[in-house]
Amino acid sequence: MHARRGRFGAGTTGVAAAAALVMLLPFGGGDRGGDRGGGHGHGNDRARNVIFIQGDGLGLSHRELIRLATVGKDGQLAMNTLEHAGWTTTDSADPEEAVTDSAAGATAFASGVRTYNGAVGVDADGNPVPTLLEAAHGLGKATGLVTTAQVTDATPAAFGAHVPDRGDQSEIARQFLESSRPDVILGGGEDWWFPAGEPGAWEDNPAKDPTEESKGTAGNLVERAQDLGYTYVSDADGLADARGRKLLGLFANEEMFEQRNEGEGDLYEPEVPLVDMTAKALDVLSRDRDGFFLLVEEEAVDEFAHRSNATRTIQAGQALDETVALALDFAKKNRGTLVLVVGDHATGGLAIENVDPEDEGGEGATTEDGPFDLAGSDLQFTVDWTTGGHTGEATPITAQGPGAERLAGAQRNTDVHDAVLRAMQGRGRG
Repeated sequence: MHARRGRFGAGTTGVAAAAALVMLLPFGGGDRGGDRGGGHGHGNDRARNVIFIQGDGLGLSHRELIRLATVGKDGQLAMNTLEHAGWTTTDSADPEEAVTDSAAGATAFASGVRTYNGAVGVDADGNPVPTLLEAAHGLGKATGLVTTAQVTDATPAAFGAHVPDRGDQSEIARQFLESSRPDVILGGGEDWWFPAGEPGAWEDNPAKDPTEESKGTAGNLVERAQDLGYTYVSDADGLADARGRKLLGLFANEEMFEQRNEGEGDLYEPEVPLVDMTAKALDVLSRDRDGFFLLVEEEAVDEFAHRSNATRTIQAGQALDETVALALDFAKKNRGTLVLVVGDHATGGLAIENVDPEDEGGEGATTEDGPFDLAGSDLQFTVDWTTGGHTGEATPITAQGPGAERLAGAQRNTDVHDAVLRAMQGRGRG
């Protein structure tokens, strides 16, 4: 058992700054042309803006873990306050594995097509399939990708690229720049944008992980981005000061955290908190007269659940929920905004249990974790893990705004794509 804990504030470091920035955003953009769908899905059902928020690996048990540890039995997470709720199956079309990975899961959300594990933006035969981000671009909307993973990792890649193998991250970056062209790209993964032996702003072989080093295979893609009009930033100050309508920010060599077992170098302290990256993206994208499509991903929920690290899973989940609160505040002030929160799959086989020294489950990394304080009470609980991998259960989805009612109830992961596309197109389309 670990020592008693009651602190999960790492995700709060950027909240005040993000809230201040949100107060300055050009809210009310729905008045600048186009339909003015009601913020709760009433009236015209066209979504002028879409904020698609994914907690990677976020199952129902993960949501409950975050709730109990941060706000307690009488509290409620922002992600659970959206008007419509349902659940989505997570099946892929992989011929060898029953449980999805993030690439196939994100492709189902992005393109409405089930594919094999490891595939990004292609169907089971390897053919490219159009994505929600590309559809938004075709509708004249600004687009953006925000993640605490590498910006070229499976989830953002599935919305902005088409490759048979999710590991081809430099090709994914190249396609962002030369094909899908998101206006805002913020996250980690600078190593994939610079050739081997040519480090960028983030040094090769840092002390916290000496294995990280530049390894791009498509030339200097940061220079290519700058040639195409992107402002490149690599730290919090640079992001805060950045101007212009095309923005590339890479804030780590790889992921924006260290996904290790608890007490073995694990760290969740992103250079720029997810809430701040999202606030900046909203600032940039909301200037577009036709609205925007923004994907926001918290990757660390999945990565720390893979490591059976409940402490960091809670921290990452809290950061995700603060970002959801920011998105809901934006939607409240900017009519016609669809916000949804969903997990692509669950990870770790997480179970929340009473403290019981005689009920110790698992060995090694999957041993029982805790005890943790139940917020607002004198009670504690433990977390039991059954696997270091993904699990196959359905994941919860909550949504609010134009078209959100289509995301209520039981559905397939591909149905999420269909509902969002129809919301962007409006009545009589899709």
